[in-house]
Amino acid sequence: MISKSTIENVFETARVEEVIGDFVQLKRSGSNLKGLSPFVDEKSPSFMVSPVKQIWKDFSSGKGGNVVTFLMEHEHFTYPEAIKFLAKKYNIEVEETVQTNEDLAVANEKESMYLVSEFANKFLNHTLLETDEGKAIGLTYFKERGFTLEIIKKFSLGYSPNSWDAFTKEALGKGYKLEFLEKTGLTIVKEDKQFDRFKGRVMFPIQSMSGRVLGFGGRILTNDKKAAKYVNSPESEIYHKSKVLYGIYHAKQAIAKQDNCYLVEGYTDVIQFNQAGIENVVASSGTALTPDQIRLISRLTKNITVLFDGDAAGLRASIRGIDLILEAGVNVRVCAFPDGEDPDSFAKKTPYDKLVLFLEENAKDFIQFKASLLMKEAKNDPIKKADLIRDMVISISKIPDRIKREVYLQECSRIMDISEEVLFNTLAQLDKKELTETNKKFKEEQKAFQVHKNENAASNAKIDIQNELERKIIEMLLLYGDSIEDFEDVMIKANEEGDFIEVKETNPYKVYQRIYLSLQEDEIELANPIFQAIYTNLINYYHQNESFEMEKYIMQLDNEIAQEVTSILMNEEREVLHNWESQQIIVKQKDKTIAQYVTETILTLRWYWVNKIIEELKTEMSTQNRDDNSETLSMVMDYLGLTNMFSKKLGRVMSRYS
Repeated sequence: MISKSTIENVFETARVEEVIGDFVQLKRSGSNLKGLSPFVDEKSPSFMVSPVKQIWKDFSSGKGGNVVTFLMEHEHFTYPEAIKFLAKKYNIEVEETVQTNEDLAVANEKESMYLVSEFANKFLNHTLLETDEGKAIGLTYFKERGFTLEIIKKFSLGYSPNSWDAFTKEALGKGYKLEFLEKTGLTIVKEDKQFDRFKGRVMFPIQSMSGRVLGFGGRILTNDKKAAKYVNSPESEIYHKSKVLYGIYHAKQAIAKQDNCYLVEGYTDVIQFNQAGIENVVASSGTALTPDQIRLISRLTKNITVLFDGDAAGLRASIRGIDLILEAGVNVRVCAFPDGEDPDSFAKKTPYDKLVLFLEENAKDFIQFKASLLMKEAKNDPIKKADLIRDMVISISKIPDRIKREVYLQECSRIMDISEEVLFNTLAQLDKKELTETNKKFKEEQKAFQVHKNENAASNAKIDIQNELERKIIEMLLLYGDSIEDFEDVMIKANEEGDFIEVKETNPYKVYQRIYLSLQEDEIELANPIFQAIYTNLINYYHQNESFEMEKYIMQLDNEIAQEVTSILMNEEREVLHNWESQQIIVKQKDKTIAQYVTETILTLRWYWVNKIIEELKTEMSTQNRDDNSETLSMVMDYLGLTNMFSKKLGRVMSRYS
C-alpha cells in the first residue's frame, strides 16, 4: 500500500497539463488547453485540459478526470501504478509497505504481465552488461554496430543467454508465475518442457509512450538459415504490434517540440538516429504501417517524414503506407537515402549537422516523391503514365482537407504536364463513387437508428429535462458549494395585533448548506443514481472538511464518479447551453448572483417534482375508475397552488410539463 502522505504529495506536485503534454500536443485556448483526443480518431480538437481546475475532459469519448485517471485511461495503469509513475516523474519518494507474495497473487492478469516484462527487461540488460557471455557476444555485437554504452543504456538493450531456459529458471526462482511467462511469450511451454523464446539473441525492449515494457524484439547472431533473423513477442493482453511504435517513449517530447516525426522501419535505425542527435524518430518495427500507429504519432504532431532505404523495390512496397497517413489528415514528406544506404548506415557515418542538412534538402513532398519514383517505371509508356497519374489522384483523394487536395492537384498537373480539368474530373469520379457507398451505408444505419429513436423520443425529452436540472444542482455544489451567500428566507411571525404574517429575512448560508436544507425539506432524492451518489458524497465531504479543495476532492473519488464530476465541471468549456430557459432549466448569467442562481434552480426542481406528482394523481384517477375522486382532486388543487407559488417566486409564468 502506498502511504496517504505520498499520494497527497503526488497530487499537490503533479500538474495535469505537464503530464498530459507528454502524450498529447496541447495548444492554448483561453484559460484552458486543447488537443486531439488520445482515445478516438478525430480531426477537430475535443480534448480539453484545465490547468486552473487540474482536470481534463475528452468530449469525443466522454472520458475525464484528474491527472491520475488520465494515466489509468490512457496507459491502462492501476491506481498505484499511476501514483508511482507520477512520483518518479516529479522525484517524489514513495512510502509503501513491502509487496508480499500474497500481493503478487491477487494482482490482475495484465498487471502481472507488466511485472514479468519489467523483470525480463532488467534481467536481459543485466546479462548484456554484467555477464561474461553477454559482454563477449551481445555487447560486442552492439559495439560493432557502432552503439555507445550510453545509447545501449538509454534504450535498455539486452541479451538472452544461449541456454534453453536461463531466463525462465531465473524468473520462476524469483516467484514469477509460469502462466504469465507464457502469456507474455517470454517462455514457450510444451507438455513436458519449457524454454526461452529468445535464446541466444540480442534484445530490443518495446515500450509504450509512458515507458512501460510491452514486449521484445530479438535478433539472432548466428547464420542459422532455419531460424528467423528477428523474432518479436507474440500478441498479448499488453502487446499489440499494430498499435505500438518502437522508440515512441524516447521520441515523444522531441516530436512535439520539433513538430515533426521521422518514421523508419527498424530498431537500429531509431537507435542510430538517436545516437547521431536526432531523437524525434520512431519505427514501425518491420510491420506494415497501421492507422493506429499513425494515430499515435498524430497526438504529438501533424507532420511525418517517412525515411526509406535506397533500393527501389523497398521504396515501391513501402510507399503504400503514405495513403494511410494522408487519410489521417497528417502532412507527409518523404526522404530516400542513396542507393545501398539505410537510415542506420547513413546516420552512423554522417555528422549531425550534415545529417540534418541532408534530411532538410532531400525530404520531398509526397506528390513530388511519388511522381519522380513512379515516372522512372513509366518512362515513355503512355499507358503506364496514365496509371501513374490515376494512382496519384487516388492518393490525393485520401486527403480530408479540400484546400490541400486542390493545391496537390495543381501541383500534380504541373509535374505530370496534364490539365487540371482532367485531374479534377477524375477526382470528382472517385468522390462520387465514395459518396455513393457512404450514403448507402449511412441510410442503412439511419433506418435502424430511426426505429430506436421513435420508440424512445417521448421518454427522452422528460428524462433530459430532469437530468439537466439535477446536473445543475451538482454543478452548483462543485463550483460554489463553499461560498457564503445571502439567501432570502420567508418566516411566519405574529404582528402586534396577533395575526400571523409572512416576514422576509436575508440570512447568510454556505451554498451547500442551502441546497442540502432545501432538498431535505422536500425529501427530494435525485433520480439519476450517479448524480445522487455524487450529491451524497459532496454533502458528506462538505460536512467533514473545513474547506473544499477541488483537487483533493476529485482525488478520493472512484473512476466512474470522477468522470462524471469532470464532465460537469468542463461542460461550460465545451458549449453554452441553448434555449434551456424555455424548458425551465436555469442557466447562470453573469448579471445574476450565485444566490439567485441557486434559488431559481431549486425552485425549478421543486416545481418539476410537484408536476410529476400531479401527473401521477391524474393517472391514478383515470385508471382506478372510482366513484368518489374528491380527495384526489383536492390534492391536485393543493399542488397546483404550489406551482402557482413557484411561478410567482420565480417572477415568470411557467408552462406545464406534459
